[in-house]
Amino acid sequence: MKKFFIRVMQILLIVIVLLIIGGLIYMRHTRFGAEPTGERLARMESKSNYSDGAFDNLEPTPALAEGTTYSDVFKNFFFTKKVRNVPQDTLPVIKTDLHRLPADSNLYVWFGHSSYFIQLDGKKILVDPVFSKYATPVRISVRAFNSAYEYVVQDMPEIDILFITHDHWDHLDYNTFIKLKDKVQHIVTGLGVGAHLEKWGYPANQITELYWGEGVALAGMQITSTTARHFSGRAFKRNTTLWSSFVLQGSKKLFLGGDSGYGKHFKEIGQQYGPFDFAILENGQYNRMWHHIHMMPEEVVLASQDLQAAYLIPVHSAKFPLANHAWDEPLIRVTKAAQEEGVNLITPQIGEVVYMDSIPTYRPWWEGLQ
Repeated sequence: MKKFFIRVMQILLIVIVLLIIGGLIYMRHTRFGAEPTGERLARMESKSNYSDGAFDNLEPTPALAEGTTYSDVFKNFFFTKKVRNVPQDTLPVIKTDLHRLPADSNLYVWFGHSSYFIQLDGKKILVDPVFSKYATPVRISVRAFNSAYEYVVQDMPEIDILFITHDHWDHLDYNTFIKLKDKVQHIVTGLGVGAHLEKWGYPANQITELYWGEGVALAGMQITSTTARHFSGRAFKRNTTLWSSFVLQGSKKLFLGGDSGYGKHFKEIGQQYGPFDFAILENGQYNRMWHHIHMMPEEVVLASQDLQAAYLIPVHSAKFPLANHAWDEPLIRVTKAAQEEGVNLITPQIGEVVYMDSIPTYRPWWEGLQ
């Protein structure tokens, strides 16, 4: 019996060692991107909120809420019963031919989670495209919900400007970007993110990296990088690149929010750059345990008011189960909060075209789905 036990322990140890070695080898894959070096790193090091190899938020932003431990998060994620965080039904999707949209229309199309398409003043803009089945580097977890249609790179027209708000896997997807390479004219993102893109074969002159407050004129648009309250990282080390929101101004002014906890920066952005015609804000994958880095739905409505936005468009839901809330809860709660606060809310179905010059009343498409 003793020999058997020793043999089992030896086998277990070998398996653990092999898993560790395999994991370390896998993490050298190109999909993890690259660390900033040279002039890029020097530019990052010149910023006041960059030290010891990492950026920091301007407002104190602990990863976990006060009184919460990583043990609490672990237990909540793996041992707390998940109630409808993945829909039983196939989500309805409108299949829109993006190649045949009216060129003279300003419009918006959502692909689920934080991926969306904008056509503004004839220019085609794509934000945080993730057209993969998974939102993690390990293709066995965080699988996309079943849907009636899945948008892919081939559905995208030629893109004038592609925005990357930060380098998390559910916003910067390696497989998607490899396939998009020949469709994109220019990429706008935060400091440091360009290192990933260059490793994946994108030329440096095709990438503009901005720090908060910096701007660029591109394709007839004025683009400004603005603050977010979040974090970054594609492996174990956090905050090696900058996370951002963006102001996009053409004939209409849009706020592209990315991921962010609620904070004073929304009011500051609203005062400096607002009012906005549309604010596209994250609404989903939240939890009180990490509310400093992801807004609760009621805070999303408050943020849109701070930004002085005429219309609020919520994203970051209806595709991946990255939190334990019910899959439709973000849309239910943000709708209720918007009604109570008198905020104009736009909640299109995935794939539905929103014409910015003529906003109808949107029905709650999620109702009746399990």
